[in-house]
Amino acid sequence: MDVIIEADAAAVAERAADLIVAVIENRSNPVIGVATGSSPLGTYDALAARVREGRLDTRGVTAFALDEYVGLAPEHPESYRSVIRRTVTEPLRLAADRVHVPDGSADDLEAACAAYERAIAEAGGIDVQLLGIGANGHIGFNEPTSSFASRTRVKTLAPRTLADNARFFDGEQPPEHCLTQGLGTILDARQLVLVAQGPEKADAVARMIEGPVASMCPASALQLHPRATVIIDRAAAASLTLTEYYEHVQARMPSSAYTGGGSR
Repeated sequence: MDVIIEADAAAVAERAADLIVAVIENRSNPVIGVATGSSPLGTYDALAARVREGRLDTRGVTAFALDEYVGLAPEHPESYRSVIRRTVTEPLRLAADRVHVPDGSADDLEAACAAYERAIAEAGGIDVQLLGIGANGHIGFNEPTSSFASRTRVKTLAPRTLADNARFFDGEQPPEHCLTQGLGTILDARQLVLVAQGPEKADAVARMIEGPVASMCPASALQLHPRATVIIDRAAAASLTLTEYYEHVQARMPSSAYTGGGSR
């Protein structure tokens, strides 16, 4: 796992965008994995700026979202289909028919999960997966005790996640169930990029990077991936023990190692 500590959230976003751009530019039909939540928004803004300025061509890019709520109408403003459209599809000028979100409104949710796994496989797999991390260590909606071998499936959201999500629903009860790519699905991506900002993520970040690989911190699964990069600001790095070492390595790492050209 590569750990990159940046000065602030804006620098985190630019560094993550650099990694994603390198993948898009080096593959003829790139497939990216996109996450919702607040953590990736700066990265999407940085990518969108490059698109507007003509520095990034996203024609041919296919995208797969990590998750979707169960039972929330697709047109609801807080469905992840709507959120991805607003934050990813439109600003990055992606073709709408190439952006995929799990079908949380399906009559047969198990079949919808299996279909999503097939769609990812038929697209050739995900080249780079962007991730955030929840305060309880979840990635996607893989809550604590999720299996590291799990695939796309129905999950019940933890009370902490429901409380965190409530701010988006303006007094409306947030959905308690979701469809989410499993940890095994996420680990299949060729490259993982996780971003985190702010002191409220510091404990989860420390457990992910320096704690044991354990289902109580699902994000610790990134320790098992050969090409995982964690990009955090100083506030999110506050609980790390080996900050000095990570900065020592970061200062000496060839730039190509952070842009998809390195072998790790």
